[in-house]
Amino acid sequence: MQLEYRNLQQNYSAAVYCRLSRDDGTDNDSNSIQTQKQMLRRYASEHGYPIYDEYVDDGYSGTTFDRPEFKRLLHDIELGHINIIITKDLSRLGRNNALVAHFTEIFFPENDIRYIAVNDGIDTFCGDNEIMPFKSIVNEYYAKDISKKIRSSFVTKSQNGEFLGSKPPYGYEKDPKKKTN
Repeated sequence: MQLEYRNLQQNYSAAVYCRLSRDDGTDNDSNSIQTQKQMLRRYASEHGYPIYDEYVDDGYSGTTFDRPEFKRLLHDIELGHINIIITKDLSRLGRNNALVAHFTEIFFPENDIRYIAVNDGIDTFCGDNEIMPFKSIVNEYYAKDISKKIRSSFVTKSQNGEFLGSKPPYGYEKDPKKKTN
């Protein structure tokens, strides 16, 4: 489905959006976030898209859209500050297929937002985005698969009597000889 825009702007004001889930991130901007920023800044510069602001949700799952920087991004869209969003790939926008579809097929077009996922070759301005729904479904199932694998790892450790917490209860200490606890 080709998206129709009320006004195809020539003058863009770009939002660079980066996200990394808690499982991969650290307390500070992780290396992956820094790499995403560099990639997206370069892409915007090479294509002549001035960056209005950068929005970074480091440590937030893509399965939810209840993320502080994503909410700020939406607010800036409503204020008319930005009209193009650039992400590394579609999974950085999110891993919830229904909500990704809502934003890319309804909210962004209604607000004249051009969306680009650099590594996936998605650009809603071009209209050749038939692969986008399939990538979105794969992204959602990837998140579910990782979650299942992490849970099974915890079950195995528990069944082996291994400690699963970060700090032992008062009066106990971790075995300094075991690196996994």
